Amino acid sequence: MDDFSAFASVVATLNNLGPGLGVVADNFATMNPVAKWILIANMLFGRLEVFTLLVLFTPTFWRE
Repeated sequence: MDDFSAFASVVATLNNLGPGLGVVADNFATMNPVAKWILIANMLFGRLEVFTLLVLFTPTFWRE
């Protein structure tokens, strides 16, 4: 997969934008299963918002 398609798939899954660009324009069937699982986790992180996850992993949040 070229760099443009890889970047487009990460952006599409993180922002839940829908279809990607390049190789993944139609669907993600051409990707291997490990890459699909990484993109699934990326979609979950996008839905939970990145800043919420950052707050949960900061030690000062849990000290108070």
